[in-house]
Amino acid sequence: MNKGEFVEALADRLDVSRAQADRALSAVLDVITDRLKAGEKVSFTGFGSFEVSKRAARTGRNPQTGASIEIAASSVPKFTAGASLRSAVNE
Repeated sequence: MNKGEFVEALADRLDVSRAQADRALSAVLDVITDRLKAGEKVSFTGFGSFEVSKRAARTGRNPQTGASIEIAASSVPKFTAGASLRSAVNE
């Protein structure tokens, strides 16, 4: 399912226009992104939580040449599924 299909399903479920559903989805994603950028955790009880995980700098290897390369430290978003979501998927 891509974003367009998701917006269509959301519009049908909420009985609103596709444009309203698209604005609502964009607003939700923007709020989650803003909170993660601020270093906060975003949790939805039963569904799951989003948080930022830190990756330390490390030495990697170029697969074509075999040469060692330095990979910079970075922050990455991480999602952990909640109990209700896990059980729904495993039914």
